[in-house]
Amino acid sequence: MGANQTHTPAWLLLADGTKFTGKSYGAKGTAGGEICFNTGMTGYQEVFTDPSYSGQVLIMNNAYTGNYGVKDVDVESDSVKINALICKNIANKYSRMTADDSLSNYLTENNIVTIYDIDTRALVQHIRNKGAMNCVISTEFSDTDQLQAELAKVPDMDGLELSSQVSTKEAYCLGDENAPIRVAVVDYGVKRNILRCLTDRGAYVKVFPAKTTIDTLNEFQPHGYFISNGPGDPASMEYAVDTVKNIIAAGKPLFGICLGHQLVALANGISTFKMHHGHRGLNHPVKNLMTGKSEITTQNHGFGVEPESVKNCSGVTITHVNLNDKSIEGIKMNDKPVFSVQYHPEATPGPHDSRYLFDDFIKLIKENM
Repeated sequence: MGANQTHTPAWLLLADGTKFTGKSYGAKGTAGGEICFNTGMTGYQEVFTDPSYSGQVLIMNNAYTGNYGVKDVDVESDSVKINALICKNIANKYSRMTADDSLSNYLTENNIVTIYDIDTRALVQHIRNKGAMNCVISTEFSDTDQLQAELAKVPDMDGLELSSQVSTKEAYCLGDENAPIRVAVVDYGVKRNILRCLTDRGAYVKVFPAKTTIDTLNEFQPHGYFISNGPGDPASMEYAVDTVKNIIAAGKPLFGICLGHQLVALANGISTFKMHHGHRGLNHPVKNLMTGKSEITTQNHGFGVEPESVKNCSGVTITHVNLNDKSIEGIKMNDKPVFSVQYHPEATPGPHDSRYLFDDFIKLIKENM
């Protein structure tokens, strides 16, 4: 049911000189970015189309990728956002009766250079030890010097602003325009299922481009604001930090996810930092310090909020922590209706432990109307 793949060779070169030889899948050519890995066993199509992965080359930890094909509705944006893909095994045949196509055709149509049949366990272990770094994949060049020349063209993620590139170019609305709750969403790379989680709870949503002014946001007369996820370094986004500061000053409810969480922190004078290798997967344990309950969460971020900086900020309370490494997973402001989380509570395809946060946001809006 999938297209046959010829065993064209492909090469992977990391910035530290580590080199792998594998086989090509999907599009032919050369592509690079910051290498990262995702530990999820399912949801590869949602991951590939997540705008937060822009600028990155993704390793899938699962032994097989593509075994249930692709489906038009299982996307988080209008196109594949990863720069390139690395897998151990990729299935040419898929078993899902409702699938629209094979992963092979999908990657080729979206021009995604892919390498497979390499030891992804060894590669992931290498990244866990050495940290995230740039890499390049090619079906065109095998010589190390040629690959290094291509690698030199890849920009460093540290200090890179990408959100304005993946944001919507025009504002658009979702939901019932007669709904009693209106939410302004600032799109820095928002996922479609986040918007669905808001409209499913009765909100009328207007999604705005990343660099929209506060005056334009206010013309919508929203009851609450949502600051979205997105790619790149939050510290490079002064324009976004200024927007969040203006929203906070207005005193209306605000909810931030992932990059939005980092922007809320920066707006409160809390610093962010580039993580050693980031958090990406569907199985990260997080403790809600307000309830004492733990959640299994979906995550995708390479930057985080500096723990000591949060602790030194008297106007903010830590609400969630990661049980693996104690990183900051949630904060709230003490004197404003503002909160944010580092992980993804919409979590499509799952787990759904954290979707209560959207209920909390709607409740907060109603309390402040």
